[in-house]
Amino acid sequence: MNLIRIALKALQRNKLRAFLTMLGIIIGVAAVIAMVAIGEGSKQSIQSQLSSMGSNMITILPSSNVSGGVRVEGSSFQSLTIEDVKAIERNAEYVSEVSPVSSTKGQAIYGALNWPTSLQGVAPSYFDIRKLVVQDGVSFTDADVASSAKVCVLGQTVINNLFPSGESPVGKVIRLNSIPLQVIGTLAPKGQSSFGQDQDDIILTPYTTVQKRILATTYFQSIYASAINENSSVQATDEIISILRETHRLRPADENNFQVRTMEELIKTLGSTSSLLTVLLTAIAGISLVIGGIGIMNIMYVSVTERTKEIGLRMSIGARGVDILLQFLVEAIIISITGGIIGVLLGITAAKVITLTLGWPTLVSESSIVLSFMVCALTGVFFGYYPAQAASRLDPIEALRYE
Repeated sequence: MNLIRIALKALQRNKLRAFLTMLGIIIGVAAVIAMVAIGEGSKQSIQSQLSSMGSNMITILPSSNVSGGVRVEGSSFQSLTIEDVKAIERNAEYVSEVSPVSSTKGQAIYGALNWPTSLQGVAPSYFDIRKLVVQDGVSFTDADVASSAKVCVLGQTVINNLFPSGESPVGKVIRLNSIPLQVIGTLAPKGQSSFGQDQDDIILTPYTTVQKRILATTYFQSIYASAINENSSVQATDEIISILRETHRLRPADENNFQVRTMEELIKTLGSTSSLLTVLLTAIAGISLVIGGIGIMNIMYVSVTERTKEIGLRMSIGARGVDILLQFLVEAIIISITGGIIGVLLGITAAKVITLTLGWPTLVSESSIVLSFMVCALTGVFFGYYPAQAASRLDPIEALRYE
């Protein structure tokens, strides 16, 4: 306690210099906490958005395939058909729902207004798989699929551009290019995805309507499925691969001409990318801590030089070298920890300001605060030790003679 009182008195004599020494630590800790909060917030936001799309969702895509030594783009390779969908429905025990997707783009028109958008032909089960909610009106049915009905459900972005006055679009007839579609329902807004894509800029219609009336094709761009629960995604994926290999008549040595992806894989991939970004941001912010530590070392050396006679006097009345070392070391640690406390408060405040002003998701974790304090203490010890050691090795007689 006596060492702490001596250190505090020494710091009070040079308040401005002590504060300026702390400044590097304050900025460093605040930057670390704010950067980690941004990284963790973005990671949590991505995971929650992907989970809202259906954490047990499985996507089946046509795979790129080698043809004559030339790699063909997967999206242009036709390998998914209605037979695949029916085979999965019949034979997959771990799959609860399946929906084909046949998509295209076009100009949606209502009266004198038009809007370029995406049209997706799907089955009624698609709404459950993708966690889509019909806000007004109804969804289409299996009967609409069987009859290739000219009906559709609109996303909020399409509604805002075709019906800007706020009138209900339900019951109205729009056109996509030259095909008339009656609006029977509207979707609840979902906002932007983690990839910046507008999830509300969409029109949904029976997949047979797109296949027969617009694209004139029997193939699908993708198939969406849902495992019976989150823990069954692996089993469901294995089942789907086995079933599709059989329906596509692939031999054991043949590569799959399709891809099966789960949301769990996507969440892990984006999570690892976000973690890497967090580490990078933290490392950059950590440079400020190093600079702050160098500042502590510099000021402590100056302090030792200024107080050489004081050190000599203390040694002449019985202070040991270890007492002098601890005195200056305690001063360095107090500067570092005090700067760390202020930096933590500033970092938490900065994270909240970023969320309020920029709308970025942030999450201040307890681990980042604890880590910051540990780093501050270590910084004080590491950068304060050498000046303190230099002070403890001064010759008392020479120190008393110092001017």
